[in-house]
Amino acid sequence: MVSKHIYIQLVLRIILITLTALLAGFLFFSERYILSFVILFLLVLQTYFLIYYVNQTNRKIAYFFDAIKNEDFTLRFPEKLSVQSLKELNHSLNMLNSLIQDIHLKKQAQEQFYQEILKQADIGIMTINSKGHILYANPTIEKLLNYHPLNHVKQLKQIDESLYSKFADLKPFDSSIHQLTNEREKTELAIKATAVNVEEQSHLLVVVQDIRKELDERETDSWVKLIRVLTHEIMNTITPITSISESILKYYQLGETSIAGKDLPERHLKSTVKGLEVIHEQGNDLMNFVQSYRKFLSVPEPDRELVPASKLLEKVSLLLEEQSKIEHFKIETLVAPKDLELFIDVKQITQVLVNLGKNAKQSLAAQEDGKIKFLAGVDKKDKKFIQVWDNGPGIPSDLIDEIFVPFFTTKNTGTGIGLSLSKQIMRLHRGTIQVTSGQQTIFTLTFD
Repeated sequence: MVSKHIYIQLVLRIILITLTALLAGFLFFSERYILSFVILFLLVLQTYFLIYYVNQTNRKIAYFFDAIKNEDFTLRFPEKLSVQSLKELNHSLNMLNSLIQDIHLKKQAQEQFYQEILKQADIGIMTINSKGHILYANPTIEKLLNYHPLNHVKQLKQIDESLYSKFADLKPFDSSIHQLTNEREKTELAIKATAVNVEEQSHLLVVVQDIRKELDERETDSWVKLIRVLTHEIMNTITPITSISESILKYYQLGETSIAGKDLPERHLKSTVKGLEVIHEQGNDLMNFVQSYRKFLSVPEPDRELVPASKLLEKVSLLLEEQSKIEHFKIETLVAPKDLELFIDVKQITQVLVNLGKNAKQSLAAQEDGKIKFLAGVDKKDKKFIQVWDNGPGIPSDLIDEIFVPFFTTKNTGTGIGLSLSKQIMRLHRGTIQVTSGQQTIFTLTFD
């Protein structure tokens, strides 16, 4: 509506100027010079008022945008004017100003709401630009790092040199654990970074969390699980020894007196020999169990070297095929990219992969179309990985959290140390081992 009125005003003024110019020209060529000069003066006035009208409108719009740019919403244009087009223009500008002011206030309230959430969050949050300036740091991260205010990454040097090094080299999707020690306590910090773009500028969003409580809970839970398994194994071994030894003692005791061997019936002597054999076997089983525990605790540091992933997987598949007594399953290997190399201890990782392959074979024992796949590649976080995949019946959901506990096993044979040993080897490689199980079971080894 406003633009229509302004348009009509401009058209009418231009038509009037054109007609005045034509009239001035007609009078001049009719040799009516005085009258033509009067009309020419009117033409100049009309041109001046047209320019003034356009400039007045442009100035109002320019003032309006300058005020919006400076977040000044106090600007108001008079609406009681005789010129309808200017009156409607001023009214529309005032309405637009009020609308933008309302949006601005809502945006400010929303920002304050989000900032309050960040302030109350239990995790530390900060944003860092490409020059190391800390654009935002919530109170939690200042409390975790025991430093206020945080304005630049270089300030972390005063807290901990190694912490500063981690932040200085931090890249999107990096994650690490750092132990921060001060006069009062030790804090385990989990540091994660991600990239964010604000106003076409790339920033780093860093999340810092104190995971000491979670680590303590996991450590306690691990000890409980381990003690439960150890107690179970030891009791299973000791109970028969205690029972048999008590039975044998009864053969040689009558009340508080001992019976001589020559006075024992022959069947008691035979039972004694059999009982001692059982005790001997149980003792050996207990010794083997202790040896397994010692083996778990004495894994050497990896002797690493660069190894082609394709060569490693071919070796593992050959070892599994040679040891296999199952004919109705296939082993496949896939490496992408083909020239992928892993910086690993070949013996240790081969041991891990062979153990996972054996577990997969045992799960496929009663299956006709069994498949085992070894896949090597690079994930989205640019980390190298190996996956061991099988299409067996899977791991029950109530046992999947237990399988890495030392000496836990669902098999009738074995010590239950294979997966826990594999986890220990991956930890020494500064990597991880994870499992998912459903229609397929997938063990994933990830290397840093």
